[in-house]
Amino acid sequence: MGSAVGDALGAPFEFTLEGGFSARFPDEQAGGEMCGGGGWEPGEATDDTQMAVHLAESLLERGGLDLPDVFARFQRWASDEPKDIGLQTEDVLTNGSPWDLAAELHFRTTHRAAGNGSLMRATTSGVFFAGGGRQVTMDAARRIAALTHGDAAAWEGTAIYHELLRVALDGEDPLAAVPDTLTAVEAEHRERYAVVLDPDWHPDQATEFNGAVWPCLGSAVWALRTTNSFEAALRAAVDLGGDTDTVAAVTGGLAGAVHGLDAIPTRWTRPLHVPLPGGGGRTLALCDLVRLGRRLDERGTR
Repeated sequence: MGSAVGDALGAPFEFTLEGGFSARFPDEQAGGEMCGGGGWEPGEATDDTQMAVHLAESLLERGGLDLPDVFARFQRWASDEPKDIGLQTEDVLTNGSPWDLAAELHFRTTHRAAGNGSLMRATTSGVFFAGGGRQVTMDAARRIAALTHGDAAAWEGTAIYHELLRVALDGEDPLAAVPDTLTAVEAEHRERYAVVLDPDWHPDQATEFNGAVWPCLGSAVWALRTTNSFEAALRAAVDLGGDTDTVAAVTGGLAGAVHGLDAIPTRWTRPLHVPLPGGGGRTLALCDLVRLGRRLDERGTR
């Protein structure tokens, strides 16, 4: 729920400048933040949540991780004209290559595959695999990320996110778990993640646009670390500008796991809805998303 709310909250502010959210909504109690715009209806979630839902439904219906099935669902989604789809993800899903080669072939050709597209959809799988422990959830994250992202940097960022969600869902502090989590990251990527997850790092220090996996994850952790409520964390995330829907979706997943469902303002959840290309014309409402989250928790890996 936190991730979907962040996605819908941030979508109208994508590619805006820093501080744009607070400039439009300076009074934190005034409401109206689920404003829509930029082609999005008020409360409408984007491709971030749509892909997360397809991933969740595959995990539930297949009883675990069936990578060819996940890829096929992503392909149906991509072919059903979603309002937004990342260029890299679109190429991987539509280039006609088999599920176990498409991302690798794309990476060999472009040498660019460290976007945040595997991170943005990972909250549902993070919930499903949380009960399996650190190795299980991190390995699952890597395998799912590799379906669309050939760069192992994206795999490791998604694995870190899975593990921080697991810690939070266990009632522990994910920020305190960062140093130990980094020891489980592949050595060649560990230092770069250590930089963006350091307590002294600020998103202004990012060396890439926050559409890349490193600053996206670092910004989400920064927003959680520098605030004390779900609402404040999401405001901080959207105020960063840039790829606001995904940064806020990742922030919302972590903040939701830390602060709980009741901490999410009802004025943000009430208009929330997820049109689902590739899903038979369905649009998921609040009750559907809550039910989905509970099923992931109940039927996930133990």
